[in-house]
Amino acid sequence: MFHEISEEHQQIRDMVRRVALEKVAPRADEIDATAQYPQDMFDLLRELGLFTLPFPERYGGTGSILGACMAIEEFGRVCYNTAYLLVVQWVPFGAILAGGSPEQQERYLPGLASGALRGAFSTTEAQSGSDVAGIRTRAEAVPGGYRINGTKIWCTNSSVADFVVVAARSGDTEGRGAINFFIVDRDTPGFTIGPPEKKMGARGVPSCPLFFDDAFVPANAMLGEPGKGFRIVMEAFNISRPIIGARGVGLAQGAYDHALAFVRDRAAFGQSVVDFQGVRWMLADMHIQTEAARGLVYKCAASADAGMTGKPLAMQAAVAKCHASDTAMKVATDAVQLFGAAGISGDYPINRYFRDAKVLQIVEGTQQIQRNIIGRYLVDGV
Repeated sequence: MFHEISEEHQQIRDMVRRVALEKVAPRADEIDATAQYPQDMFDLLRELGLFTLPFPERYGGTGSILGACMAIEEFGRVCYNTAYLLVVQWVPFGAILAGGSPEQQERYLPGLASGALRGAFSTTEAQSGSDVAGIRTRAEAVPGGYRINGTKIWCTNSSVADFVVVAARSGDTEGRGAINFFIVDRDTPGFTIGPPEKKMGARGVPSCPLFFDDAFVPANAMLGEPGKGFRIVMEAFNISRPIIGARGVGLAQGAYDHALAFVRDRAAFGQSVVDFQGVRWMLADMHIQTEAARGLVYKCAASADAGMTGKPLAMQAAVAKCHASDTAMKVATDAVQLFGAAGISGDYPINRYFRDAKVLQIVEGTQQIQRNIIGRYLVDGV
């Protein structure tokens, strides 16, 4: 599928690139080093009106996944954490837009759009990271609503969120059909957000465990009808999944940028390091891999914008996310090698790209899960 970059998309990319270089890049190392939530970066994104970028115009967005990918790529090129701030706002927004009732949409979406509200999304449990069907957190039906009991881990953005969209099992059946999503407000009695987990990368946006002890939510807190909301929300995630791949493209491009600048300024054995053929081949491979990842991500994003859904989109999204994340790791690894001893020093930013790239190979569906999706589609057609 061939696609061209429209003038509107180019304007988005140029604006974000300028802001990223001028406002975000100077803060990136400090955000990573301190592992403190970058409220100033959140405020900047809010001022730019980017929290609704991939969503319909009625919410102030462009309705373009491709445009959103470009924004994520440009921010991720200088600061993974700032790009992450957009993603963690977009995930609950997309879930409620896809599966929420008119009342839920009216209550939460305007606030998410303006930045007055922050959300989080939680499926992961200690025993079932990739196995969504293995979720044990339960939502028991009681008069007027549900009581939720269980524990979640690695819920990103939860420590600053006003609410969390939580996956829980309800009813007596097994499998994914028994799983539903519930909007749990922060002040819900029986709901506790634990301390931030210590992470090797993506350190600026906190991830925390969640504890539910007979936490009561009203019946209208469920997204969609019982047994149906899960499929609706997951389909919405397929549509937005190219955005995760865009984070890999941004990391790879940023690591390449740093490596090229570094070797240009170094000399060894009486000549510039960048003049060694081996170094030039490494740079060439890094560029080739990044361009290939960008093409796959943009193709998938354009397919989503064109209306593709279901398994064909899921296949494209898995290919894009898997290749882009592996590319980010490969390019960051080569960049560290080109930095030499400086690459393992905390005084240089390249080790940040290396650590963030490894995180990306695990979150939002591990590389192994993406390959399972691809292999199943290729062999079985499902």
